[in-house]
Amino acid sequence: MSDFTGNYEKDKALLNRTLRVSESFDLQQHEFILGKKRSCLYCIDGMSKDDILQKLLQYFIGLKPEKVPNNADELTEQILPYAQNELLTELERVVKNVLTGIPCLLVEGFAEVVSIDARSYPARSVEEPEKDKVMRGSRDGFVETLNFNTALIRRRIRDPRLTLHYCNAGSVSRTDIVLCYMDGRVDREFLAELKRRINKISVESLTMNQQSLAECLYHGKWYNPFPKFKFSERPDTAAAAILEGDIVILVDNSPAAMILPTTIFDIIEEADDYYFPPVTGTYLRFTRFVTNFLALFLTPFFLLLMQNQHWLGETWQFVAVKETMNIPLIWQFLILEFALDGLRLASLNTPSMLSLPLSVIAGVIIGDFTVQSGWFNSEAMLYMAFVAIANYTQVSLELGYALKFMRLILLLLTEWFGLWGFIVGTVLDVVAICRNKTIGGRSYLYPLIPLKPRQLLQRVFRVPLPRSEHQQGK
Repeated sequence: MSDFTGNYEKDKALLNRTLRVSESFDLQQHEFILGKKRSCLYCIDGMSKDDILQKLLQYFIGLKPEKVPNNADELTEQILPYAQNELLTELERVVKNVLTGIPCLLVEGFAEVVSIDARSYPARSVEEPEKDKVMRGSRDGFVETLNFNTALIRRRIRDPRLTLHYCNAGSVSRTDIVLCYMDGRVDREFLAELKRRINKISVESLTMNQQSLAECLYHGKWYNPFPKFKFSERPDTAAAAILEGDIVILVDNSPAAMILPTTIFDIIEEADDYYFPPVTGTYLRFTRFVTNFLALFLTPFFLLLMQNQHWLGETWQFVAVKETMNIPLIWQFLILEFALDGLRLASLNTPSMLSLPLSVIAGVIIGDFTVQSGWFNSEAMLYMAFVAIANYTQVSLELGYALKFMRLILLLLTEWFGLWGFIVGTVLDVVAICRNKTIGGRSYLYPLIPLKPRQLLQRVFRVPLPRSEHQQGK
């Protein structure tokens, strides 16, 4: 049953009232004569291709009455050969199309509305992401426009099995979501479960785009900080994940792709591992593993050694703090942890023209003068500087903060209970990782737990491409 009657005045009044055309300046309503039929085109200024709409209107106005068909089907087939046309009979779908930038044509005597996909969203260039750079490789990146992002993936995977499934979420925002996967390689049960979860989302708007979607998809244990999703702004990374059988979720207005399911090995991997020869890629991967391990345990272990300096012996006495400690070491580490986050937030909000003065203040005044004034010891500054640099050796900000929270817990337990506190804190860190699960229910340490030797080999070492594909086939 159509929501439209074919009565031009009634149908136009219905659309004007529902869309509230008179109250929104960007909602445009172009009335013209198509042959002898009154017609009205609805569109949003700034979200449609002006040149195409202008040519269409000129074409419609120039049509002779005898060439205009008497039904909507013939109209789309004979005089409107533009791609992606659709006849709509539901008012809700017409409103949705107009608000997403698709012009809709109302013609007198037709009980259907013709949608003409001539969208053109404002978009920036597909330049390399600031946070997700590589030393060698592609220099393009995802943007906030969904169609551009899907085209970047299609350009890399020219196979009909690549499936881009469209859906939306949010009763008010109706945010566009696309699930990208390879038919025949994806886990069908996980895909069906993911679609079910998206369809069950009952929120008004995905305010923070992919983060809002992540919170709606996974209601896990809030106290476990390790990330359940991998985010990437690189289309080559997303394409590689799709070819490995993962699912990539693209959300409109977001330049980041969500990769599912995600294990700890997926998060630590980076594109640079594959843009260099296997030996170099393996070295880079090992460097990242070791650096993240040291970022977690370096300052708590140093605190433990300072509590038990007799463990050092004469050979390692140079590690001990030489100057007088005016502030306990634990407070130095805690203050520096928060100070580093404060500097990071300050750098985000600092205009580019003032970035150099901020660097001078952070490096000279805060670094050198605080040691000379006695607030901090040089050893504490050295180890915290290493931790700060180590946080930038991997792209995932979520993993960086997870390691930070684990490090803070380890520091406090070591200060309160000494060696036993360090042991208990280490056990808690291991349990937090081992007890974590991906959104698909798989172990967070897969393929280490459960053990899959061949797949684990590929996760730890950079395997040459022919051998990697051969092992995947097995």
